[in-house]
Amino acid sequence: MTEVKREVFGQMPQEEGGGVVEKFVLKSDSVKVEILSLGCIIAALEMKGRDGEFSDVVLGFDTLEGYTRKHPFFGTIVGRVANRIAKGRFTVDGKEYQLFLNNGPNSLHGGARGFDKVLWSPRVLQNGICFFRLSPDGEEGYPGDLKVWVTYTLSGGELAINYRAQTSKTTPINLTNHAYFNLAGQGSPDIYDHEISIEADSYLPVDDTKIPTGEVASVLGTSFDLRQPVELGKHLEKFRLDGFDHNFCLQQAQARHLAARVHHPPTGRAMEVHTTQPGVQFYTGNNLDSSLKGKGAIAYPKHSAFCLETQNWPDAINKPHFPNALLRPGEEYNHTTWLVFNTA
Repeated sequence: MTEVKREVFGQMPQEEGGGVVEKFVLKSDSVKVEILSLGCIIAALEMKGRDGEFSDVVLGFDTLEGYTRKHPFFGTIVGRVANRIAKGRFTVDGKEYQLFLNNGPNSLHGGARGFDKVLWSPRVLQNGICFFRLSPDGEEGYPGDLKVWVTYTLSGGELAINYRAQTSKTTPINLTNHAYFNLAGQGSPDIYDHEISIEADSYLPVDDTKIPTGEVASVLGTSFDLRQPVELGKHLEKFRLDGFDHNFCLQQAQARHLAARVHHPPTGRAMEVHTTQPGVQFYTGNNLDSSLKGKGAIAYPKHSAFCLETQNWPDAINKPHFPNALLRPGEEYNHTTWLVFNTA
């Protein structure tokens, strides 16, 4: 049985429209997750360790104010297009579109005011919550009225996130959740003692602005070969890496497939990521720098969390040989990611 509760979390500043932000608490016997109507944010996720104690394993803030200030997409849904679009430019049906550039020369995670910074309309379900919004034609430079539904459902130790969308004009779309995890408990100083594996035979090399070069490279014999579990700290040291911020290419099948596993031996906490998406962006919090104070006023330093953002490949709209990035009128975008939490 999943219990669903709702409460008021805060009120948006007047300049942001002043709407009420609600918090929804989904609780099973092994997982408790708190989700906000602002940006469909996963604000907390508590899971058991080997000792049976619950601990919050996602980074975030105690109050709404933290989320209304600039932050690196903690727990948010990102869209209309997650990840980077080269030069913020793409062409659909012969028409060129120019987006706001918010990541050096590129557009990142939907632009200046993406899906992460807006209020969504909630509908409580028996075992979860469905959020809806209409992204109007021209919002952040994207074509078409886009209806979007993001549904979180909790069943035992499994949190499912389903993304659906319909459009009035052909548009690029790529939706994901940007939760930052630390299985030792949020606020722990690093993730070096985590063991990770990613089910990918290839990855996308990037240029110095993090745009894929277009090559689909084999992981064999490289630091990107994570098909067998590696201890993250030792792995970064061995290959002298600053961290990961790369797309790993998963099997291209609409059916559910395993993307990644993470295990934290000291606590026994483990998570698996399953998805219908063709890629997962593995990010090791390289840009966290202790300047942000999170829950309990704890600073979040570099490498104090990881993200596994299931999604289409970055800049797919400008790479014809990458998986299709376009949604056309009459079609439905429909993807699901399952986060499975347990102890091992």
